Amino acid sequence: MPFEGDPPRVALIAAVAENGVIGADGGIPWRLSSDLKRFKALTMGHTLVMGRATFQSIGRPLPGRRTLVVTRTPLAGVETVPSLDAALAAAARPVFLAGGARIYAEGMARADTIFLTRVHAAPDGDTRFPTIDPAVFACVLEAKGERTEADDHEFDLLVLKRRVS
Repeated sequence: MPFEGDPPRVALIAAVAENGVIGADGGIPWRLSSDLKRFKALTMGHTLVMGRATFQSIGRPLPGRRTLVVTRTPLAGVETVPSLDAALAAAARPVFLAGGARIYAEGMARADTIFLTRVHAAPDGDTRFPTIDPAVFACVLEAKGERTEADDHEFDLLVLKRRVS
């Protein structure tokens, strides 16, 4: 398992621009192949939970991972659940919350880890990541991402862990 330290139980995983944008017009407003490889390495063999719009933007369940879509409308070809609570009850740990904004906002209170790619850009967008409270989450790892020709922007890779209270 490609985790530093203890594996997460519930993790948010997201690429977030400097202005908080995570999406625009039903898609991602950048191309970061390196981040997609990190996403795959971290989530392979585990459960992904996402909202309907996020799932529809991807278009299919991702190979090698169980996908649970939070929606009240059944969708063909994928497991659906009516709420984040139902998804978490059905999922083996670790589970990765992969968007969109509502899933991230609801999941923030349940997550013990955040895998964040900070994208060095400020694109226009209509979907934003919730604010991370530094009193709740501490950054335990930060590294400069290795940009390739397949990446639109520079980026940093962060791991945040819930502070013990």
